[in-house]
Amino acid sequence: MLPWILLDSAALPDGGTLRLKQRGGEFSIMLGDNELMNSRLSGSEEALSSLTCARLAGRDAPKILIGGLGMGFTLRTALACLGPRAKIVVAELVSEVIAWAHGPMAEVFAGSLADPRLTLKQADVAREIAGSGLWDAILLDVDNGPDGLTLKANDGLYRPEGLRRARKALTPRGVLAVWSAADDAAFTQRLKAAGFAVEVAHPRASRNKRGASHTVWLAIA
Repeated sequence: MLPWILLDSAALPDGGTLRLKQRGGEFSIMLGDNELMNSRLSGSEEALSSLTCARLAGRDAPKILIGGLGMGFTLRTALACLGPRAKIVVAELVSEVIAWAHGPMAEVFAGSLADPRLTLKQADVAREIAGSGLWDAILLDVDNGPDGLTLKANDGLYRPEGLRRARKALTPRGVLAVWSAADDAAFTQRLKAAGFAVEVAHPRASRNKRGASHTVWLAIA
């Protein structure tokens, strides 16, 4: 078996370190011993977008905010299922992740970064949510679940006040979609307490519908 090769690393604001590794045509982004994403396991990130898009059917020019660029699976699925008048903003806090998308993982992104519907920002998604604009959907895939694993500051996204801010930032019947590696009943209750109607899906990590299941919350404003 081919060995993993460390391609690059990125220091996080709170002291953690992301590492980009490659083995043949496979890529992995690690935080310590935790694998945050793998280029072979895109099914649940794709479901984050496809499930959201299904609930935006009939909106001619939806505005979508995606928190976290990752390996672009959520972005590419959104571009594939939304029409030509859609506008998508991706907020990625770590500049190196953006550089990896343009550099060693360019083939994984398959030209999606050049789509005219996309605006890619090096920015904190929490600040984008707190801005003056309204979104038809906000998709969050910035941690392994509804807590600040990657950055402790991300905790604020999932606390009651952060969920209320997200709801205010959505259009009527807009969608807050949150990806997680595991289920969390307490987070489901926090979403409901913030005024959302909540659906919970458990898509498979792999495209072949095998292996581990992840969790996607679809919270309707």
